[in-house]
Amino acid sequence: MSASKNMHSMTVRTLLLAGMFLFQILAVSSFCVVPPQSKISASHLAMSSNTDNMNEVVACRILLKGDVGGGYYRSCVKNEATQFRNLCGTMTPPDDDTAEIYVEGKRKTVEGFVRWCERADKKVGMSQIIKVESVSYEDEPTGLYDGFYIGTN
Repeated sequence: MSASKNMHSMTVRTLLLAGMFLFQILAVSSFCVVPPQSKISASHLAMSSNTDNMNEVVACRILLKGDVGGGYYRSCVKNEATQFRNLCGTMTPPDDDTAEIYVEGKRKTVEGFVRWCERADKKVGMSQIIKVESVSYEDEPTGLYDGFYIGTN
């Protein structure tokens, strides 16, 4: 009877630990959740209205200006692109105060990522000032990337 009771208490402890771990993951990821799509720029509305298929795969280039050389911002970009949005692409090494992000993925997801980039310095709570200079959907997706890569100098 003692072995059965011991096994039951180990199972309960394991379930409690798993629940606490899941709660921590949800609590941490809530800091990186994009707020509702209430503030969508005119360029994004125009882009969204041009297509009915939000699941089509698109390529997007985002030109950033500001404190793009900071490692924290670059790691947040990679985290947002891969773990939260499942996008592929790359971020160029910082050149003076500019960098370029190239992403491929479903239109809806890419547009959400662009909105995140536009609000990242406010939403993530960084002291780095980043501004999205331009967004372009002119490229065709290449399919060359199997993940998201951050270039370094």
